[in-house]
Amino acid sequence: MTDFATLLVPDRGQPGHVIHIVRAVSFDEWLSAQPERVRAGVSAAQFKAKPGEFALIPGNKADEWSCALGVGETPCPWDLAPAAAKLPEGNYRLPDGQPGTGALGWLLAQHRFDRYKKGDQSQPRVLLTNEPARIDEVIALARAVAMVRDLVDTPANDMGPAELQGAIEDVANRHGASTRTSRGDGLEQGFPMIAAVGRAAVPARAPRLVELEWGDASHPRIAIVGKGVCFDSGGLDIKPASGMRLMKKDMGGAAHALALADLIMASKLPVRLHLLIPAVENAIAGDAVRPGDILSSRSGLTVEIANTDAEGRLILGDALTLASESKPEMVIDFATLTGAARVALGPELPALMANDEALCAELLAAGEEAGDPLWRLPLWAGYREMLKSDIADLNNAPEGGFAGTITAGLFLEKFVPEGQSWAHLDTFAWNPSARPGRPKGGEALGLRAAWTMLRKRYASN
Repeated sequence: MTDFATLLVPDRGQPGHVIHIVRAVSFDEWLSAQPERVRAGVSAAQFKAKPGEFALIPGNKADEWSCALGVGETPCPWDLAPAAAKLPEGNYRLPDGQPGTGALGWLLAQHRFDRYKKGDQSQPRVLLTNEPARIDEVIALARAVAMVRDLVDTPANDMGPAELQGAIEDVANRHGASTRTSRGDGLEQGFPMIAAVGRAAVPARAPRLVELEWGDASHPRIAIVGKGVCFDSGGLDIKPASGMRLMKKDMGGAAHALALADLIMASKLPVRLHLLIPAVENAIAGDAVRPGDILSSRSGLTVEIANTDAEGRLILGDALTLASESKPEMVIDFATLTGAARVALGPELPALMANDEALCAELLAAGEEAGDPLWRLPLWAGYREMLKSDIADLNNAPEGGFAGTITAGLFLEKFVPEGQSWAHLDTFAWNPSARPGRPKGGEALGLRAAWTMLRKRYASN
């Protein structure tokens, strides 16, 4: 993984080039205050301070150059990313020495997923800061985002249920957390929907539920759940090739949950953490779940399978049941759950559903603060009728396709006991195109919002 600790360091007066942050609305005012050589350089570069645009500005000596960087009207984490991606190696600072939220984008613009493709020999661009107290926090956040990206970008042949379990155990070992994994008969008896979804996979990719526990038992208990479908063929309701192409990312919810757990433990947040990740492959074989089958669940509810491609909600149902049994202060789940969420909100906005108004408000506010926005969708009670089955307690995929994200959320709600505070994030976990600091591929969407909410709620305890 990228060594972020070498890219953001305290400013002790070491040599470095200045990055002038310029907003289009104040460009003329800024330019008029510059010496002639700066105005000439800016004019030659046709710099107008559009977001992401930058120009090199000559100094009195060859090595005394600086640069001007255009940014949007509102500060955001990605302001410095264009410069970090394009400037030559060396040290850089802002005139006031305070990169603020932009430090995160500076770091992530230099992250590379290079497990399979070598050859990027780019040299580091180091940002100097006079806010040393914030360095560890920013680096931890960059590492968490990079973890999500790397896990999601890893293809399914190298990121099956066993490898996902290994990633969880590696994080646990770093922080002295304990883990346990349910497989085989124990999984079938205790978590029948997880076992059913994953039973068609080959033995080496057998389904499992991986749990991590960490923290002082006297601290508030929280549970984090992540959907870990390591590859989704759609099952017998098979996806077309175009729909299957990116299904290595269907464990993106698990990646978010694990990265959030890593942040919690690295920051020693005063909570008692319970992480639950059901890890499966939705494969096709003679014993695959069939449309029309009825599954039992850990909660005792029975579920009629209307569509085998609506499998994520099944494995989450068993995990949410277990998460709630210890009566945590809150349960948060992450899942790449529905294509309907992407139709409604596009790739950048995770859908948020919650049964707790206070928790929902905290998450929405934290998303705005972190520059990691969420968009609330309702758990609309009128749509619960769509989940009815003639022969079981529930059906997993209502006909017609109406309100697909909401009905998926209502399905999950059935496995959360009344009175249990719960929030569900339906996230895409993917950038379909590249932008500064955000390459095409796996992405953390909703992670920083959830972390900001938890830090604000518990860090002062």
